[in-house]
Amino acid sequence: MKSNLLVRPKAKPRTKTKPQTKTKPQQKTKPQNKAATQVKTERVPITSLPVKLNWAGRIPDVKPGTYADGLPIHQVQYLCCKMMLRPNHFNSRESLFSFGDVLKGPAKACGVGFSTKGFHATPLKIREVLFVDTKDFRLYNNAFILRRRIPYKVVFPIGDPEIVFKFRHNDIQMAAETDVRPQISGVHRVKFKCQALPLKEKLGGIRMLYSHNVQFPRSAAGFGQKSFLEMDSLVEIFPVLARVRNEPGEKIELVSDAIIEEVLQDIGVLDFGHGVTAKTDVGIWRTRGEHRPLIGEFAFQIRFRDRKELALEAMQRAEAFFIALQYAAQDYIALKATKTGVVYNLLGNPPNSYE
Repeated sequence: MKSNLLVRPKAKPRTKTKPQTKTKPQQKTKPQNKAATQVKTERVPITSLPVKLNWAGRIPDVKPGTYADGLPIHQVQYLCCKMMLRPNHFNSRESLFSFGDVLKGPAKACGVGFSTKGFHATPLKIREVLFVDTKDFRLYNNAFILRRRIPYKVVFPIGDPEIVFKFRHNDIQMAAETDVRPQISGVHRVKFKCQALPLKEKLGGIRMLYSHNVQFPRSAAGFGQKSFLEMDSLVEIFPVLARVRNEPGEKIELVSDAIIEEVLQDIGVLDFGHGVTAKTDVGIWRTRGEHRPLIGEFAFQIRFRDRKELALEAMQRAEAFFIALQYAAQDYIALKATKTGVVYNLLGNPPNSYE
């Protein structure tokens, strides 16, 4: 007899499910500011700068004109600030970087950014430098400088020797009108620089020199076996030197019988605001062989195509920084000196220069 009782299968016990936790909506993260990785710089008001300003923004204008071939005379496109330093402080690569500590105080006081990030990884630059002139220093006494330099890597010379010829004077118009361009078949590069240096007689000021330069590899001259130690050969390359040649067949010689070793280290970058920045370096010149230290140098250089790129406020900060640094570096600074002048004075025969 069939039963009407329906047997239902036992239901499986329900598994307890954990109550879902409400997730908090993710907070939107602010995009990282790219400038956050840079050194934060407080731009103190120009009126609060710690020094009196006299020069900023007033590089003299060059009057328009042309060279003998009809091309316009060159215009300044570099502002280079240089400070000669006593060399006894520098005896290692780290000692070159240590000068960066001297920069920090003046930079902060003048609202100038200074960063050394990444520069400890940059290698030293080593170059051999020598100067040539007549026996009576006729080139240097007439504001001309002629030198040859060779870069070194791991104690070996690399590349072609480079010839550097310049006319450096305190009269910007005379510097501009002096045509330093070489008569060579190869390439060459002209640089016209405004150079700011401390005053000769005291701290706290700026004097100006104007350096009209040209540089090219030795092989670009294309003179074969002709010697750079003959004045006639030099006049063929640099016609402007005809003004200092006394007679045909004159000889040129090594200045002070000295070959210089230049050791140069990039140590950081300065930020003056308005997009105006400058890499800084510290270097030392010493004689080749005995490594006799001669002079050190701190420098930074601003390159521009048009003076309108140089905002007045940025130039005011650059001037204030350069003057404030003179006081901060008074244990280092060497007034009345230039690197070239030191080499010419090695044998005690000071020339009459325009520096």
